[in-house]
Amino acid sequence: MPESLDLARIIVAAAVVAVALLVAVVLRMLSGRLNKRAGDTRWAWDDLAARLLHDLAVPLALLGGVWIAVNVLRLKPGTLSVFASVLTAVTIIIVTLACARMIAGVVSGIALARQGVAANVTIFANITRVLVLGIGILVMLQSVGVSITPLLGALGVGGLAVALALQDTLANLFAGVHVLASKTIEPGDYIRLSSGQEGYVVDINWRNTSIRTLSDNIEVIPNQRFSDTILTNYHRPAQDMSLLVQSKVSYGADLEFVEKVVVEIGDAVMAEIEGAVKEGQTLVRFHTFAESGIDFTVILRITEFGEQFRIKHEFLKRLHRRFQSEGIEIPLPTRRLLLPDNALPDNAAALR
Repeated sequence: MPESLDLARIIVAAAVVAVALLVAVVLRMLSGRLNKRAGDTRWAWDDLAARLLHDLAVPLALLGGVWIAVNVLRLKPGTLSVFASVLTAVTIIIVTLACARMIAGVVSGIALARQGVAANVTIFANITRVLVLGIGILVMLQSVGVSITPLLGALGVGGLAVALALQDTLANLFAGVHVLASKTIEPGDYIRLSSGQEGYVVDINWRNTSIRTLSDNIEVIPNQRFSDTILTNYHRPAQDMSLLVQSKVSYGADLEFVEKVVVEIGDAVMAEIEGAVKEGQTLVRFHTFAESGIDFTVILRITEFGEQFRIKHEFLKRLHRRFQSEGIEIPLPTRRLLLPDNALPDNAAALR
């Protein structure tokens, strides 16, 4: 009779595990559909909630089935206690991993909302993920009977040694947090460092900052060095900026007419070419009596630093063509020497 009873319990336990597995498969399918439907909406938070359910559905269903099956088998109290501790620890780790992923997604979503569509800041997400995992591990240890008070004390003492060993890494970490908190730069900004590197900020992580150059290469700069350098941010205080184009005309040119022609060309370029500020005003400023002509600066408005090459290219083409058609001379560098007669040798004076 006891053998048949044990066999019946084993069969029931196996059936419970099978049902739990079936429920896990069904939940996986339903959560997959929910996750897909949430991805079709514009609201980002339902994606995170659906992903959390998708991550927890299968493991929690299986763990619940295993726990019911263990109770059906009526194991010895010591064995049951071991199973309970193991299942509790596994459950805490699974829930911690899922929550860390969700909370990191929340932090990334907040950073995206504050910094625009170009934001890709992994430093905050990584810090959040590490904190949640650390808390989850401590809770798991406490649940299995491990006292975390001595562990926290050991971590406090050992943390000093770790901080000394990883001082460069920690300096880069806090430098990255400082850069983001001060809003000096944000992902998507075009910057130029005093050391010569320039490009679009792609990402700021726990150790370095990635910059994409105009040639589509990635330059990696440690956060500590990045925070100490002098930089120019071409997206602050506004993304649109002035484009200065240098040119010159001969001394015989009518400057009023030259200014009129240049303004016409500049207004046409800004109205027709993508990347220019449509309502921007073209300005001409004559500034230098140079050796071979009169230098002037043309001021155009562009929407973003990277657009300057297209705008300058089109403006110079049109300006050159218009100067040729109007007969406006762009002088070549020339120099004329005037010497007094007594400065020439006798034979040179005779030749004159």
